[in-house]
Amino acid sequence: MKKICIFCGSSPGSEKSYQQAAENFGELLVDKGFEMVYGGGSTGMMGFIANAFLAKGGKVTGVIPGFLVAKEVGHNGLTEMIEVESMHERKQKMADISDAFVALPGGMGTMDELCEIVTWAQLGLHTKPIGILNINNYFDPFIEFMNHMVSQRYLSKVNRQIIVSDKNPEELLRKMQNYDPPVAEKWLDRHRT
Repeated sequence: MKKICIFCGSSPGSEKSYQQAAENFGELLVDKGFEMVYGGGSTGMMGFIANAFLAKGGKVTGVIPGFLVAKEVGHNGLTEMIEVESMHERKQKMADISDAFVALPGGMGTMDELCEIVTWAQLGLHTKPIGILNINNYFDPFIEFMNHMVSQRYLSKVNRQIIVSDKNPEELLRKMQNYDPPVAEKWLDRHRT
Protein backbone atom coordinates (compact mmCIF):
# COMPACT_ATOMS: atom_id res chain seq x y z
CA MET A 1 0.00 0.00 0.00
CA LYS A 2 1.86 3.05 -1.28
CA LYS A 3 -0.60 5.34 -3.09
CA ILE A 4 -3.84 6.12 -1.27
CA CYS A 5 -6.74 7.59 -3.20
CA ILE A 6 -8.77 10.09 -1.20
CA PHE A 7 -12.46 10.64 -1.93
CA CYS A 8 -13.76 13.83 -0.29
CA GLY A 9 -15.81 16.96 -0.83
CA SER A 10 -14.98 20.08 -2.78
CA SER A 11 -16.85 21.99 -0.05
CA PRO A 12 -15.44 22.67 3.42
CA GLY A 13 -18.50 21.41 5.30
CA SER A 14 -20.21 23.01 8.27
CA GLU A 15 -17.54 22.48 10.92
CA LYS A 16 -13.99 23.79 11.15
CA SER A 17 -13.06 20.40 12.63
CA TYR A 18 -13.52 18.79 9.19
CA GLN A 19 -10.70 20.95 7.85
CA GLN A 20 -8.45 20.17 10.80
CA ALA A 21 -9.08 16.43 10.51
CA ALA A 22 -8.36 16.47 6.76
CA GLU A 23 -5.12 18.36 7.29
CA ASN A 24 -4.06 16.08 10.15
CA PHE A 25 -4.79 13.00 8.04
CA GLY A 26 -2.76 14.37 5.14
CA GLU A 27 0.20 15.04 7.44
CA LEU A 28 -0.09 11.57 8.96
CA LEU A 29 -0.06 9.94 5.52
CA VAL A 30 3.09 11.83 4.53
CA ASP A 31 4.77 10.90 7.83
CA LYS A 32 4.01 7.23 7.10
CA GLY A 33 5.46 7.45 3.59
CA PHE A 34 2.25 7.35 1.55
CA GLU A 35 1.54 9.23 -1.66
CA MET A 36 -1.87 10.72 -2.37
CA VAL A 37 -4.16 10.41 -5.39
CA TYR A 38 -7.36 12.44 -5.55
CA GLY A 39 -9.71 14.36 -7.83
CA GLY A 40 -7.35 17.30 -8.33
CA GLY A 41 -9.51 20.03 -6.79
CA SER A 42 -8.27 23.07 -4.88
CA THR A 43 -11.35 23.82 -2.77
CA GLY A 44 -12.97 22.40 0.35
CA MET A 45 -11.84 19.11 1.85
CA MET A 46 -9.94 18.32 -1.36
CA GLY A 47 -7.87 21.48 -1.02
CA PHE A 48 -7.34 21.06 2.73
CA ILE A 49 -5.82 17.60 2.50
CA ALA A 50 -3.85 18.28 -0.69
CA ASN A 51 -2.32 21.45 0.75
CA ALA A 52 -1.41 19.72 4.02
CA PHE A 53 0.17 16.86 2.07
CA LEU A 54 2.20 19.21 -0.11
CA ALA A 55 3.28 21.38 2.84
CA LYS A 56 4.86 18.29 4.45
CA GLY A 57 6.69 17.45 1.21
CA GLY A 58 4.37 14.65 0.12
CA LYS A 59 3.65 13.60 -3.46
CA VAL A 60 0.13 14.35 -4.71
CA THR A 61 -1.37 13.25 -8.01
CA GLY A 62 -4.61 14.88 -9.14
CA VAL A 63 -6.94 13.42 -11.76
CA ILE A 64 -9.41 15.91 -13.17
CA PRO A 65 -11.69 16.18 -16.21
CA GLY A 66 -10.91 19.05 -18.57
CA PHE A 67 -14.26 20.75 -18.02
CA LEU A 68 -13.43 21.20 -14.32
CA VAL A 69 -10.01 22.63 -15.13
CA ALA A 70 -11.81 25.13 -17.32
CA LYS A 71 -13.93 26.19 -14.33
CA GLU A 72 -10.68 26.94 -12.46
CA VAL A 73 -11.16 24.47 -9.63
CA GLY A 74 -8.04 22.45 -10.44
CA HIS A 75 -5.14 22.65 -7.99
CA ASN A 76 -2.10 24.35 -9.55
CA GLY A 77 0.57 23.14 -7.11
CA LEU A 78 0.38 19.37 -7.35
CA THR A 79 3.25 16.99 -7.99
CA GLU A 80 1.34 15.71 -11.02
CA MET A 81 -1.98 16.59 -12.62
CA ILE A 82 -3.59 14.13 -15.02
CA GLU A 83 -6.31 15.60 -17.21
CA VAL A 84 -8.98 13.21 -18.46
CA GLU A 85 -12.08 13.54 -20.63
CA SER A 86 -14.89 12.53 -18.27
CA MET A 87 -15.93 11.78 -14.71
CA HIS A 88 -16.02 8.09 -15.59
CA GLU A 89 -12.46 8.19 -16.88
CA ARG A 90 -11.41 10.07 -13.74
CA LYS A 91 -12.70 7.31 -11.46
CA GLN A 92 -11.08 4.61 -13.57
CA LYS A 93 -7.72 6.38 -13.65
CA MET A 94 -7.73 7.02 -9.90
CA ALA A 95 -8.55 3.35 -9.31
CA ASP A 96 -5.82 2.18 -11.69
CA ILE A 97 -3.01 4.17 -10.09
CA SER A 98 -4.01 3.71 -6.43
CA ASP A 99 -3.32 0.91 -3.97
CA ALA A 100 -6.09 1.78 -1.49
CA PHE A 101 -9.02 4.17 -1.04
CA VAL A 102 -10.20 6.34 1.85
CA ALA A 103 -13.38 8.40 2.01
CA LEU A 104 -13.52 11.60 4.05
CA PRO A 105 -16.67 13.73 4.39
CA GLY A 106 -18.15 14.91 1.12
CA GLY A 107 -21.33 15.00 -0.91
CA MET A 108 -22.83 13.01 -3.74
CA GLY A 109 -19.59 12.89 -5.74
CA THR A 110 -17.75 11.40 -2.77
CA MET A 111 -20.50 8.83 -2.23
CA ASP A 112 -20.53 8.01 -5.94
CA GLU A 113 -16.78 7.36 -5.91
CA LEU A 114 -16.95 5.31 -2.72
CA CYS A 115 -19.92 3.20 -3.79
CA GLU A 116 -18.50 2.51 -7.23
CA ILE A 117 -15.12 1.36 -5.89
CA VAL A 118 -16.93 -0.91 -3.41
CA THR A 119 -19.09 -2.32 -6.21
CA TRP A 120 -15.96 -3.08 -8.25
CA ALA A 121 -14.55 -4.94 -5.23
CA GLN A 122 -17.79 -6.92 -4.85
CA LEU A 123 -17.54 -7.93 -8.48
CA GLY A 124 -13.94 -9.06 -8.04
CA LEU A 125 -12.45 -6.33 -10.22
CA HIS A 126 -9.97 -5.39 -7.47
CA THR A 127 -8.96 -6.45 -3.95
CA LYS A 128 -7.61 -3.11 -2.70
CA PRO A 129 -8.48 -1.88 0.80
CA ILE A 130 -11.32 0.64 1.14
CA GLY A 131 -11.68 2.75 4.27
CA ILE A 132 -13.88 5.44 5.73
CA LEU A 133 -12.39 8.03 8.08
CA ASN A 134 -15.51 8.76 10.13
CA ILE A 135 -14.76 12.37 11.11
CA ASN A 136 -17.34 13.79 13.55
CA ASN A 137 -19.47 10.66 13.04
CA TYR A 138 -20.24 11.99 9.55
CA PHE A 139 -20.61 8.53 8.05
CA ASP A 140 -22.71 7.02 10.88
CA PRO A 141 -25.95 7.13 8.82
CA PHE A 142 -24.20 5.49 5.85
CA ILE A 143 -22.68 2.77 8.05
CA GLU A 144 -26.11 2.19 9.59
CA PHE A 145 -27.62 2.00 6.10
CA MET A 146 -25.06 -0.60 5.00
CA ASN A 147 -26.00 -2.68 8.04
CA HIS A 148 -29.66 -2.23 7.07
CA MET A 149 -28.83 -3.54 3.57
CA VAL A 150 -27.36 -6.64 5.23
CA SER A 151 -30.48 -7.14 7.37
CA GLN A 152 -32.67 -6.83 4.25
CA ARG A 153 -30.46 -9.24 2.27
CA TYR A 154 -29.31 -6.78 -0.37
CA LEU A 155 -25.71 -6.88 0.89
CA SER A 156 -24.05 -10.03 2.19
CA LYS A 157 -22.35 -10.06 5.58
CA VAL A 158 -19.15 -11.04 3.79
CA ASN A 159 -19.30 -8.14 1.32
CA ARG A 160 -20.13 -5.75 4.18
CA GLN A 161 -16.54 -6.39 5.30
CA ILE A 162 -15.18 -4.76 2.13
CA ILE A 163 -15.38 -1.33 3.79
CA VAL A 164 -13.45 -0.75 7.00
CA SER A 165 -14.08 2.36 9.05
CA ASP A 166 -12.75 4.14 12.08
CA LYS A 167 -12.80 7.56 13.71
CA ASN A 168 -9.09 7.27 14.52
CA PRO A 169 -6.80 7.77 11.48
CA GLU A 170 -4.01 5.55 12.85
CA GLU A 171 -6.46 2.74 13.58
CA LEU A 172 -8.05 3.08 10.15
CA LEU A 173 -4.65 2.72 8.47
CA ARG A 174 -3.87 -0.32 10.64
CA LYS A 175 -7.14 -1.96 9.57
CA MET A 176 -6.42 -1.20 5.94
CA GLN A 177 -2.87 -2.55 6.09
CA ASN A 178 -4.22 -5.78 7.62
CA TYR A 179 -7.10 -6.02 5.14
CA ASP A 180 -7.86 -9.50 3.86
CA PRO A 181 -10.29 -9.24 0.93
CA PRO A 182 -13.48 -11.23 1.52
CA VAL A 183 -14.57 -13.76 -1.06
CA ALA A 184 -18.33 -14.15 -1.42
CA GLU A 185 -21.03 -15.26 -3.78
CA LYS A 186 -22.40 -12.01 -5.22
CA TRP A 187 -26.04 -13.01 -5.28
CA LEU A 188 -27.59 -13.64 -1.88
CA ASP A 189 -30.82 -15.24 -3.05
CA ARG A 190 -30.12 -16.12 -6.64
CA HIS A 191 -32.40 -19.15 -6.59
CA ARG A 192 -35.25 -17.58 -4.62
CA THR A 193 -38.27 -16.52 -6.70
